[in-house]
Amino acid sequence: MNQAKRLTILNRLRDNNPHPTTELCYRSPFELLIAVLLSAQATDVSVNKATAKLFPVADTPSAMLALGTEGIKSYIKSIGLFNSKAENIIKTCRLLLDQHQGRIPEDRAALEALPGVGRKTANVVLNTAFGWPTIAVDTHIFRVCNRTQFAPGKDVAAVEQKLLRVVPAEYQVDCHHWLILHGRYTCIARKPRCGSCLIEDLCEFKEKVYP
Repeated sequence: MNQAKRLTILNRLRDNNPHPTTELCYRSPFELLIAVLLSAQATDVSVNKATAKLFPVADTPSAMLALGTEGIKSYIKSIGLFNSKAENIIKTCRLLLDQHQGRIPEDRAALEALPGVGRKTANVVLNTAFGWPTIAVDTHIFRVCNRTQFAPGKDVAAVEQKLLRVVPAEYQVDCHHWLILHGRYTCIARKPRCGSCLIEDLCEFKEKVYP
C-alpha cells in the first residue's frame, strides 16, 4: 500500500469521526487505567457494566485499597480473569500511593512498571489521558492493519512500529481510536462487512466479503 492511499484512508476515517475516543467509561486518568486493566480479554461493554458500580465507591487508589482484593472481586466477577485482575489492581494502587503520590504517572517506564500494565495499556493511557501520539495495537488493530495492508506486521510490536512510521503526526493521536472502532464494527474477524466499509475501495484485502 502506498502512502497516498494511506492518507486517503486516514482522511476518510477522520471525516467520518472527527473526535474519536475510547468506549470505556472513565472520569479520571486513574479510572481509565483501571478500566484498561480490566479490559484485557474482555469487552468494553462488560467492563463498563462493572465499573459503573465499582467507581462510585472506589475512584482513587486509596479507596480501591480500602475495598481489598475480595471487595474488588465482588464488583468485577463478571469479567474474565477477575481474580488476577483484582490482585493486580491492589498491587498497582499500592505502588501509585508509595511511588507517585496516588497519581497516574505521565511516563511510559513508570506505567509499564505497574502490575498488569504492558506496552498496550501504557499506550492507551498516555494517548487517551494525556494526549500523547501513541498508537496502541490490540487484536482489532492488528487484524485491520494486516488485512487491509495499511501497516502489516508479524506481531503487534511490528505493526505498532510500522504505524508510527507511516501515520503522519497530525493523525497519530486519533489513529488508535479510528482503527479499533473500524475493527470492532466493520472489519470484524469472521465476516468483515466489506459492503458497508467506507474504505473498501482502498483496502487491499483479497478475500472481500459482500452480503
